[in-house]
Amino acid sequence: MLTPEQKKIAFESGTERPFTGSHLDEKRSGTFVDPVTGAALFRSDTKFDSGTGWPSFFNPVKGAITEHVDVAHGMRRVEVRSASSGIHLGHVFDDGPPPTHKRYCINGNVLKFVPDNTK
Repeated sequence: MLTPEQKKIAFESGTERPFTGSHLDEKRSGTFVDPVTGAALFRSDTKFDSGTGWPSFFNPVKGAITEHVDVAHGMRRVEVRSASSGIHLGHVFDDGPPPTHKRYCINGNVLKFVPDNTK
């Protein structure tokens, strides 16, 4: 079950305010997954601090996302959705770190974090 805030982001292409979403400071080893399907979206070793106020990643899990042109709000951006459920995650920009130079700017409230099994 998603919260009302998660539903607004996921199904209405909403956005949480910067520095308010979950997982911004998550530093443990693990996988960020789709909260609807549990499908892997991003690994923690691809997360970086972009200073923007949203969790940022330089590479998604292969086949985990789809990209769509977004011309809302008078801008041309590339929207990122979960391939498994179709929910809105955020946007991708070309100002990230090597090796991809991509910044997947993702709403933390539509991510679930699954830590790696530490034995």
